[in-house]
Amino acid sequence: MISKNEIKYIQSLYHKKVRDEAELFIAEGIKLVDELLNSPFVIRKIYATKEWAGTAAFPATIITEQHELDKISNLSTPNQVLAIVEQKKLTHQPIEKNKITLVLDGIQDPGNLGTIIRTADWFGITQIIANTDTADVYNSKVVQSTMGSIIRVNVWYKDIEQWLSTASVPVFGALLNGQSIYKTTKIKEGILVIGNESKGIRSNILPFIKHAITIPGSGHAESLNAAVATGIILSHLLQ
Repeated sequence: MISKNEIKYIQSLYHKKVRDEAELFIAEGIKLVDELLNSPFVIRKIYATKEWAGTAAFPATIITEQHELDKISNLSTPNQVLAIVEQKKLTHQPIEKNKITLVLDGIQDPGNLGTIIRTADWFGITQIIANTDTADVYNSKVVQSTMGSIIRVNVWYKDIEQWLSTASVPVFGALLNGQSIYKTTKIKEGILVIGNESKGIRSNILPFIKHAITIPGSGHAESLNAAVATGIILSHLLQ
C-alpha cells in the first residue's frame, strides 16, 4: 500500500524543479523498467503489481494495487510498474571525432524529443547537445517516448552557440533552402543541427552551419515533424 505522502511526493516528481532538486525521474512500463534494471542507472524504488513483482527480484519493491498505480501514473493507461530512478551524472562533453553528434535548437515538444532520442539510438548516435530551452530529457513523456533509448543516448544541455564555436568537425543544418539530402555526400563524423518545431534554427546559430541540407518534398504540407525529419536526414546522411 502507498501512503498519501508517498503519492504526493511521486506526483511532485512530474515537475521539473522537484526532479532537478532530487536528481530523480519517473519511468513506467514493463519493458522500460526491465531495461533500466539491467543498465547502469540506479533505481531507488519500484511500485508494482503482484503480477510484475512475481517476475522480477528487486529489493526496494512496494507491492501496490492497480488503483494505487493509477494515482501515481502519468500515463493515460497505467502499467504494472513504476520506478523512481536517479538521473545520470554526465561529465563535460567534448566534441568527439569519428562520431555523429545531434544538436537540438529548442525542441520543445516532449514527444518529439523522446522520439529523436530513440531515432538517434537506432542509428548508433550516443550523444545529443540540446540548447537550454529544449524540453527536459527527464520529463516523463520524454522518458516514455524514448522506449528505453534514454539508457544509451546521453543528452547534455548547453549554450549551443558557445558549444558550436569550438567545433572542428563538419556542421550540417536542416534548413528549407539547403542542398537536397539525396545529393549530399554521406558522412562518418560531424554535427547535425535540428531546429525548433515551428521557428527552425535560430539566426545566431546559422553562421556555424557550413552545410545546409533539406528534405525535398512533392506535396503541399508546410513542414515535417522535427522527429520525422531527423530520421529521414540521418537515414540518408550517415555512411
